[in-house]
Amino acid sequence: MGATLNEVGTATESESTRTSGKAYMRALETPPQDPSYEVMQYLSPQGELLPGREAPITTPETVRLYTAMVRTRLIEERMIMLQRQGRIGFYIGSNGEEACIIGPVAALRSTDWLFPCYRENGAYLLRGMPLQRFVDNLFGNAHDVVQGRQMPNHIVWRPANITSVSSPIGTQIPQATGAAYAAKLSGKDDVMLAYFGEGATSSNDFHTGVNFAGVWKAPVVFLCRNNQWAISVPREKQCAAEAIVDKAAGYGIKGVRVDGNDLFACYAAASEAYARARAGEGPTLIEALTYRLTGHSTSDDPKVYRSEDQVEPWRAKDPLIRVRRYLVARGAWSDAHDAKLRTEVDEECKAAIIDAEAAPPPALETVMTDVYSDLPWHLREQLAEAEAAKAIGKAAPKGEFPL
Repeated sequence: MGATLNEVGTATESESTRTSGKAYMRALETPPQDPSYEVMQYLSPQGELLPGREAPITTPETVRLYTAMVRTRLIEERMIMLQRQGRIGFYIGSNGEEACIIGPVAALRSTDWLFPCYRENGAYLLRGMPLQRFVDNLFGNAHDVVQGRQMPNHIVWRPANITSVSSPIGTQIPQATGAAYAAKLSGKDDVMLAYFGEGATSSNDFHTGVNFAGVWKAPVVFLCRNNQWAISVPREKQCAAEAIVDKAAGYGIKGVRVDGNDLFACYAAASEAYARARAGEGPTLIEALTYRLTGHSTSDDPKVYRSEDQVEPWRAKDPLIRVRRYLVARGAWSDAHDAKLRTEVDEECKAAIIDAEAAPPPALETVMTDVYSDLPWHLREQLAEAEAAKAIGKAAPKGEFPL
């Protein structure tokens, strides 16, 4: 568990560690081109409210969101173990980025829509997706809501207005803009929230989506998780702007820069952006300054392109540690809570994994469903041929390949 729940990594930093934390210090202390984009902060790394700040949510709600953050990390630890064991093929997590995922989604209404990237696993679970359905997606079994057609972590959950994840970078951005404009034309006050990393701001879809959102004053919030790395490319090598939020001015929209490891700041910034969108004031680009503590995915080895000295300063600013300290100081959290939560999540994961591994693969016909309302003749023929080949395969002696 390490720094997930316990007070680890909180000692005073050495001179070498402070020096190696240039990315963090530059992000929080170097002003962007527009001085109005100062970094919004509520909680210090020690879990104390900054002068003049009040918590934007109650202590019980903070406990709920902190529990969701910890649960997300514990689940991800277990799923990464499954991938390393060869039981699932891929996993992509949010270690170190939980605050800027959980905070903004918690401030949404149930009728609002979420256009995720692929690190928003905690957001799905917070909005009601059962862990069993999430794990089913990782295995791609018959109970997977996308019927095994997507790679792991690429999921959709219609009951909570969560759209499908796509692998191409930035494609969800114009989709969110289109949905927001549709809501506006329909007279609804629903808001669309689109998540993406800082690398996506260099994509053509970012330009298209944000540009039209500004023109139409669409009720959409663009939340950039600036975790400093687009896989192995550091932010400064893929974008010359001093800050990602500087791009907002070019599109004529509101820009906000927030400490992405501060749950309260992320919640408050998103809440204010949603209110502006519902009031007809158009979109907001939020740059959440955070850091990816682990690899881009289980297919990535971050040690190849960055040193541990670069990562260490961010471990002391772990968003989970920050919120835990806040709650402990108010008598709302303790080691006993830690132990109970870990046991509950462990049991929940074990049960979900057992069921997911026991489930059969998706039915063969699902390869061709959900595209046409009426299956065309040529696909019906292909399906019949596939069914026949499948039957021959079942009848063949074990180990033989039917011709």
